[in-house]
Amino acid sequence: MASKRTVVNPLAPLVYLRRNAAKTIPLTAVIVMAVMLVAGIISMINSIPLSIRTIYSYSQNFAGVTPRGDTTRTPIILAEIKAKSPVPIGRVITCRTIGTVVQSIVGKWPFYILGLTPDDMSYYLKMQGMTELNGRMPTPGAAEAVVSEPVARNLNLKLGSELLGPKKDEGYSPFSVKIVGIAATRQWVMVMPIDYMKVNHFPPIDLGIVVAKDHADQDRLDRWAEKHFKGQRAAILAYHQIEKNTAEMFKTLYQILNVVIGTLVLVITFMMGMLINIYQSQRLVEFGLLQAIGFTKKKILARVLTETAMVVIVGWLLGLLAAYGLLNVADAVLMAPRAYALDSLDRTAYLYSIPLPVAILVVAAATIIVRFRNFDPIGVVERRIV
Repeated sequence: MASKRTVVNPLAPLVYLRRNAAKTIPLTAVIVMAVMLVAGIISMINSIPLSIRTIYSYSQNFAGVTPRGDTTRTPIILAEIKAKSPVPIGRVITCRTIGTVVQSIVGKWPFYILGLTPDDMSYYLKMQGMTELNGRMPTPGAAEAVVSEPVARNLNLKLGSELLGPKKDEGYSPFSVKIVGIAATRQWVMVMPIDYMKVNHFPPIDLGIVVAKDHADQDRLDRWAEKHFKGQRAAILAYHQIEKNTAEMFKTLYQILNVVIGTLVLVITFMMGMLINIYQSQRLVEFGLLQAIGFTKKKILARVLTETAMVVIVGWLLGLLAAYGLLNVADAVLMAPRAYALDSLDRTAYLYSIPLPVAILVVAAATIIVRFRNFDPIGVVERRIV
């Protein structure tokens, strides 16, 4: 019994694209590189505000309180928060800070080292998600500190490294403060004994940390405290302010980026329109012969549009995969070693690539339709025969 064989339509769009790979692969490759370029640029730009939010994401776990330089106000503010808070309070911590810097993609960013008591330090590190401590906790009153793994990578620190010192302009301390512990947590954290700060750093202003009993209530507590103390000699530092300030800071940058991406889409679309026009011009004899043997213009047009759509869609999908691979390489080689944040699955970046295949498909379809409007198959065949 003869085996059944699948009958393949020799005029099917996929068959033509496969048999003419030398022509279709370059077109697809151009689309792949264009999509990879757009998605890659957007994701890398997005990594700047993402890195900033990541650096300061530790503040999601508490509300910071500062008395605006008044040394007498801190206990009063903290007592008022405990008395009037709309949510149950889990813990109130009195602390001090020392200013220093960390490295971001766009340069140095301010950061603060918290001075805490031993008990508050243990609580704070656990609150920030510490699962393990490499080394030990600082000795009370000693010039010692604990930093988290992202900070250690960012500043190239290890156990025994100097965090602060008399020769550090952006991290001054009269004594050399050594790293004695590195906390395993994704949060950016620097802590040291509050007794050391009280003796060696000025001004002598106590600050506050207020933690909601239920973490889900923390944002509500932050916003209430900000509103409650507005206009008073008190300032509330909270994560939602960082998100707001970051969005405002990069608003103009994203407007410029929209213009750049829009221009890029127009240039690539125009270029692809020209390539597709040349590509289809090389097939005039084929179209003429098909119509001469009975194919209608409508059927030929549908076939060509289907082929074009397949090339554009496949190119777009491959471009997304290429962008994902490129971003993962960039993250592993460039970003992760310095604890910079990069999202290789950045939804915004991939959404920004959608106008590119849509615009190319529209221009290609318009080019093909215009060409077929005045298409003369008899003339094409006659010229071919002659």
